[in-house]
Amino acid sequence: MDAIESAFADGPAFVPYLAAGDPDYDASLEYVKALARGGADVIELGLPFSEPVAEGPTIQAAVNRSLDAGMTPDRFFAFVEELDVDVPLVCMTYYNLIYRYGDDDAERPRAFVERAAKAGIEGFVVPDLPAEEADPLREACDEFDCDLVFIVAPTTQGERLDRIMSRVSGYVYVQARLGVTGAKANVSEQTGQSLDRLAEWDVPKAVGFGISSGEQAGEVVAAGADGVIVGSALVDIVAEGHEADEDAATVADRLEAKARELKDGAVAGAQRTPRPERT
Repeated sequence: MDAIESAFADGPAFVPYLAAGDPDYDASLEYVKALARGGADVIELGLPFSEPVAEGPTIQAAVNRSLDAGMTPDRFFAFVEELDVDVPLVCMTYYNLIYRYGDDDAERPRAFVERAAKAGIEGFVVPDLPAEEADPLREACDEFDCDLVFIVAPTTQGERLDRIMSRVSGYVYVQARLGVTGAKANVSEQTGQSLDRLAEWDVPKAVGFGISSGEQAGEVVAAGADGVIVGSALVDIVAEGHEADEDAATVADRLEAKARELKDGAVAGAQRTPRPERT
């Protein structure tokens, strides 16, 4: 069992997301460390792309702040190398950046995966990469012992679902609702249906899109999820701190507290509905 899948072995995993470099390189390092202190089991780091089609306004704004602060793929790799956290790191980005990385002689997308793995990345989420076109990236991930996480929407079924699940590793990102990312006030009723549809596959199921509180995290885990993915609720804290010109330590404390709330909520949800241990 690899490091990412192992993060789901002892109970529900908390998987937070932040855009690397938002609102600047140094502050972002402290924010990611705060999430690890708050109980993160896996951390998704966004490598900003100028056209993040799967993202709502909150994360689009974070991407823009990061790009404005100078984030690039090479700077992202330096960021990962500088992090000192004992948590598996997943790169969430778009395939254009992966495919175009390297010089003219680079073997694509192998060059990107090789560099990312060297920096310390252990998995990838690529929202705009169809499973039908994922074999080159899957092969590169296999070569460098990285996981490839796919997103399953509420409408994904049939042969398309089979193709995704035959290529996924680490965990499957279960999209809780249709649309783009963003914090919501309630848990989608589609969540349980999506989890039931995936029950036959023995890979951890982490639910994202809209979770913003410990109570919601608990509901999702009680519905059968192996973990929760939270982005916009955390990015909101970064944005608020940036707009208020708060110091990085204050924002980091708020992120750590929110992370702990979400992790505790997930654990409480598992206690409501005991689940067999993953082997």
